[in-house]
Amino acid sequence: MAERKRPGDDAAGDRPEDEAYTDSDVQDDAVEAADESESRGGDKAESGSVSTRREGRRGGNRIGGFFREVVSELRKVIWPTRKELLTYTGVVIAFVTVMTTIVALLDYGFGKAILATFGN
Repeated sequence: MAERKRPGDDAAGDRPEDEAYTDSDVQDDAVEAADESESRGGDKAESGSVSTRREGRRGGNRIGGFFREVVSELRKVIWPTRKELLTYTGVVIAFVTVMTTIVALLDYGFGKAILATFGN
């Protein structure tokens, strides 16, 4: 099984945001942006025909496309290892326990204070 890079595994000089771009990369992006703006502009009547709009409204194709996109996005997720998952779960359980104890003690103290003040 191939190893995947995790966010903390990158060396200082091996991060994607540190990559240098060449002039050809920047020019390619500019050409793509220009192509998109030209194809999107113009009259509304020419941008799509009636038959294309009706096909886009069909539910089956859109639902299938949605699930394909969901699967595609889930493949991009960096899932925690078993050790990380157990660590995170332990931290959450400990935090919730501490906060529940604090709230319960405050509730008990305020309840006693109210009863002492107004009597029972």
